[in-house]
Amino acid sequence: MTTLVHATDTLTRDALTVLQPGFVGTTAPDWLLRRIGEGLSSVGLFGRNIVSPEQLAALTAQLRAERDDVLVAIDEEGGDVTRLEVKQGSSFPGNYALGSVDDVELTRAVARELGRRLAACGVDLNWAPSADVNSNAENPVIGVRSFGPDPDLVARHTVAYVDGLQGVGVAACTKHFPGHGDTNVDSHDALPRIDVDLATLHARELVPFRAAVAAGTKAVMSAHILLSALDPHRPATLSPQILTGLLRQELGFEGLIVTDGMEMQAVAATYGIERGSVLAIAAGADAICVGGGLCDEDTVLQLRDALVNAVRTGELPEERLADAAARVRALASWTQAHRARGAGSVPGAAVQEGTAPGAEIGLVAARRALKVTRGERPYTPMAGAPYVASFTPVANFAVGDETPWGIAAELERLLPGTETGSYADSSVDAVLTAAGERRVVAVVRDLHRHPWMTEAVDALIAARPDTVVVEMGLNEAEPRGALHIATHGAARVCGRAAAEAVVGTGA
Repeated sequence: MTTLVHATDTLTRDALTVLQPGFVGTTAPDWLLRRIGEGLSSVGLFGRNIVSPEQLAALTAQLRAERDDVLVAIDEEGGDVTRLEVKQGSSFPGNYALGSVDDVELTRAVARELGRRLAACGVDLNWAPSADVNSNAENPVIGVRSFGPDPDLVARHTVAYVDGLQGVGVAACTKHFPGHGDTNVDSHDALPRIDVDLATLHARELVPFRAAVAAGTKAVMSAHILLSALDPHRPATLSPQILTGLLRQELGFEGLIVTDGMEMQAVAATYGIERGSVLAIAAGADAICVGGGLCDEDTVLQLRDALVNAVRTGELPEERLADAAARVRALASWTQAHRARGAGSVPGAAVQEGTAPGAEIGLVAARRALKVTRGERPYTPMAGAPYVASFTPVANFAVGDETPWGIAAELERLLPGTETGSYADSSVDAVLTAAGERRVVAVVRDLHRHPWMTEAVDALIAARPDTVVVEMGLNEAEPRGALHIATHGAARVCGRAAAEAVVGTGA
């Protein structure tokens, strides 16, 4: 092996280059700008950093005033996982809704408009789309973030999404390699394990990733999951067999490999973020994502120093770190070139061909994704203000609990006087008391995963047969209620489409 000898400042710059940290605030803190000047090449944005498109554009301009080629990344899947609209809910339905429509041109149009908005705000790397095949309906963290359970469907929509984003100059980061769909544990909390054979992995999990690589996705994000058939000892993020052997050599991916958040317990609880980051770069990762939870200067310095020390002790080959840094810079150059050409401004991108003039593509998609099932009795659309009972499960970390969901706000707009309450147990006495004589709309999320929720909804329907049920998660449970509306996701536009169906203007 060739030994590379670099000046200390070059080694330090390379170590900073491979980090994608977060920070607190809606303007860049001094420490972040200082580290960008020293070599930090990427910054990750979260909901806490964004209040409006204008503020976000000013923030990214502030970062690029320090260095024009800095990569600004975000976790903007649309649907349930939004950072651009964290306080309002997304203007775009998520993957499950798009997969349920199964129109790849619609998916491409949605991704293109989402990418256009990101580019207009100065964001050029999106940690999306999720290419996970949601083969396990009990999955607590993927669910509606997946296009669905069919590998071929997920593959074609992943490709359309990548095309849509990258066509407007925003690099796609296809995730979570090699597939987080067959898990019943959230890797934010613990290490999920998938024990299936190689044939199943190749026929299911890897199909969308092969397609994304062939389509030219600029980045791929690793998953903190243990796949025993590929590496029985280390999670994918830390596995040379998976990142280098499978993704690089077998699938032929030459772009940027980004880790999932290194403070997630699936890695941090066993390895710690410093050793975990060293192992990830050694395994073949090129960029370390951190900042969802740990978002201060000390974290950046700890990871920088851990990488530098690992090179000096021989644990991490210097050429591996240099190669990782070069891949980060190559992607930064690609995005910089697109910004220079103004690729983010695409006239008419918000309107899909064949839709009504001026229609927003996100709402168009949400309306098309609705599945409305009528009960045995004729359904009378609501004319008076109803009572909305939201049965609320605990939100997973990726979605968070900041983003509103449901249909109450949209029903209030259509039927002023609509009232709402949130419930987390199977008793419906409080619902019936609060509703009084009003008709009831029961809003649920993943009804099939929560026995208490099923018990509550069935009791409510028994007491009030004219109850409308709106499922905003996976549509796995049998339809129930006088009207059952499956939105295939909990984005704000999904709520609006459902509210229209309740009052009879969209059903």
